Amino acid sequence: MARRNVKTPASSSDLDARKATILEAVVAEHINTAQPVGSSSVAHSPDVAVSPATVRSEMVALEREGYLAQPHTSAGRVPTDKGYRFFVDHLKSGVLSSAQQHQVKDFFANVRGEVEDVLEQTSTLLSQLTSYTSVVVGAGHAHASILSVQLVSLDVHHQLLVAVFSDGSVVKHSVSTEFDAHFVDVTEASRQLHAILIGTTLESRVQVPSHSDNVSMLIRQSVSVLHAEQPTTDGEQVYIGGSSKVAEVFEGVETVRKVLSILEQELLVVTLVQDILNQGLSVAIGSEHGYEPLSACAVIVAPVTIDGVPAGAVGLLGPTRMKYREALAAAGMVSQHLTRHFGGEDDLA
Repeated sequence: MARRNVKTPASSSDLDARKATILEAVVAEHINTAQPVGSSSVAHSPDVAVSPATVRSEMVALEREGYLAQPHTSAGRVPTDKGYRFFVDHLKSGVLSSAQQHQVKDFFANVRGEVEDVLEQTSTLLSQLTSYTSVVVGAGHAHASILSVQLVSLDVHHQLLVAVFSDGSVVKHSVSTEFDAHFVDVTEASRQLHAILIGTTLESRVQVPSHSDNVSMLIRQSVSVLHAEQPTTDGEQVYIGGSSKVAEVFEGVETVRKVLSILEQELLVVTLVQDILNQGLSVAIGSEHGYEPLSACAVIVAPVTIDGVPAGAVGLLGPTRMKYREALAAAGMVSQHLTRHFGGEDDLA
């Protein structure tokens, strides 16, 4: 995997108002048409109040400064990664259409099932909203709080521990004892486990009784079994939605092949999303994310948290000429609803 370290890009603010307006007009038209943009077309933009000759001169200057490129001598200009970065940094917040907002709210009002099912369905929803490939990363339930815990007697040497977490996941473990644990012991141990564990996470340090009676030993054994799961639940779950859309939005067979190859490698997808979040970005454009095979891509990410703790992320992957305003709005709204869904909060108004 060709990858290099990158720094968080600084916001470009060294353009005067006229150049900024012309650059934004070029980016907007190229996003809509996927074609090089000429000066005469930009001059007809409602926000550009100068002649085609002036536009042409400013576009030459923008090319010299690295914001635009000319793919062919006789062609118009296309934005560079630097041009897209300026556009995104100065983008006004967008909102989903009324129909899309209702679609998101209805989805989270009705979605049911295990956490894995919810994440998979969410990836499909996000792709449907944007027509881009979506990525939904769940951090497992190591950070989720315990809502309910119960110890059930199977026989005197075997019990079943059932724990329900705030992210909707349900964990079941067998607990074995060398001593005879009678029904009354298991019932009391279950009651105390409920008091000890409710509201804690698998990362929490909990106080367990140190006595040598059957109930205390059952409690210690149960907590040990439950917390032993922690190392495996840190592995993120990855769900890709709309991977078939890669061929629709990217030009060039080789680009499509590279993107699909990356999407097949779950660990790389998780690392990509985490790297972007660690840079403090919501959008990584072209080479900014440091993954050479995705140099023709833009990646949008929005974190998902539970009780203020990172619990995953939602993302969108598309060409650098993606519709940023709409994509950012979709990722933001879905991440907010997913956060509230797993946090057990009421639906967003």
